Parts: sequence; structure tokens; C-alpha cells
Amino acid sequence: MAETSIEWTDATWNPVAGCAIMSAGCTNCYAMRMAARLEAMGVEKYRGLTRKSGGRPKWTGALFLDETALQMPMTWSRPRNVFVNSMSDLFHPDVPANFIRKVWAVMAQTPRHTYQILTKRPDRMAAILRDGFEVLSNVWLGASVEDGRVIHRLDELREVPAAIRFVSFEPLIGSVATGKLDGIHWAIVGGESGPHARPMNPAWIDEIFDLCTDADTAFFFKQWGGYNKKKTGRSYRGRTWDNMPSVAA
Repeated sequence: MAETSIEWTDATWNPVAGCAIMSAGCTNCYAMRMAARLEAMGVEKYRGLTRKSGGRPKWTGALFLDETALQMPMTWSRPRNVFVNSMSDLFHPDVPANFIRKVWAVMAQTPRHTYQILTKRPDRMAAILRDGFEVLSNVWLGASVEDGRVIHRLDELREVPAAIRFVSFEPLIGSVATGKLDGIHWAIVGGESGPHARPMNPAWIDEIFDLCTDADTAFFFKQWGGYNKKKTGRSYRGRTWDNMPSVAA
């Protein structure tokens, strides 16, 4: 487990490491930078997962399935919100369904924790989970949607059997006004951060806020982002928004 500063969770758990660039939201992925840093520190789990391109680390597409990490949640006695695979995507096409079943079994055996799984591949998530997977009340399933070009992920997410469905509009790099949040219980909104951060238009946030209001979706504003995200802060419309979904939703 790694404690984390991510505002909407408490800890991260990475039974898989490594990923592949899929859409524009991946361009400045923090996990690529972190994986390269961990490899430079000699952490074997991250060896060969990134390469330098244009002076910046990029995913190679290689994955590491970490069997030794699977049992970690069993050792955590205090209940936590756990972001699963902050350094990967559990539903990457090269993660076998039988490995996903192993992750599912651990989550089923640790109902004291709430697991948050985010993917850019909700179509694969839906297809796999409809094949004999139990809907677990402590597992929240979400998709990343960075702009209107990938708005179809919302429709695919609605096909996922889940107690809680959520969407991460981060990094928000374009309007998603054509989307609908019916059947989605929670929306996280955040601007891109880091040295190459792309700007976020406040009007795009207003659009999402209205979509949340219309669909009765919990609204969580994570950050404005930018080069110095601490300086730009988390205040939207004069306050912070840390709304969470109702487990009974």
C-alpha cells in the first residue's frame, strides 16, 4: 500500500504496473513519469515499462502482473478508500481475465475497504464483468473521460454492472457538454497538472456541474491544475466540492 495525496482516496494498491497510451488524456500521464523515476531508483517492478521519447518517458506497453501485491489489502486493518492500479489500468487488454478474478477475490474478502477502479477501457470492463463476476458493494467502477472525443466511454460505463459507477473528468482538456450522467453516481473534475499541463476552461467545469445537477450525480472538484497545482488550488464557485456518492445509490 502507498498512502497518497490524491484528494478522493486514501491509498493506492498496484497489483499491475505499466500501461499504454490510448487517447489525448494520456499525453502527460503522471504515472509514466513516476514509473520512470521508480525504475531509475532500481525498483524491479517498473523495469522496462517506459522509454524516453522526445526527452520524456512514455509507456512501452509492457505490463508487470505483481502476484506478491495481491494479498496486501488483507494486512490493512483500518478501513480505507483504495485506488486500484494508479500505475496501470486493470482492464488493459493484456491483463488476463483470470488475474482480474484474483483481484476481485481479494476485494470480496476485504469488505472493510472501498475499492475505486478507474479505466480508459470501460467497454472491456463491461464485457469481462458480465461474465460471472459478482457485483461487490465495496467496489466502485469508473472511466476516464478527458474531452468530447471519448464521450462514448460514458455509454460504455453505463453497461458496467456495479454498485457505484463514477467518471473522472481529469485531465479535463475539452468540453464534455454532449455527455449524460444518468446512471453514473459520482463525477470527479480536475485540470491537468505538471510541467506540460494543458489549460482547463472554467466553462467546461460549469457544463459538468450542470450535468451533475440534472442527473443527481455527486460532484467532486479535485483541482484547477497547472504547473503549480497547490497555488491554483481547489476552490470552485467560492468553495471546495468534496461530494461523494451514496453507497445506496
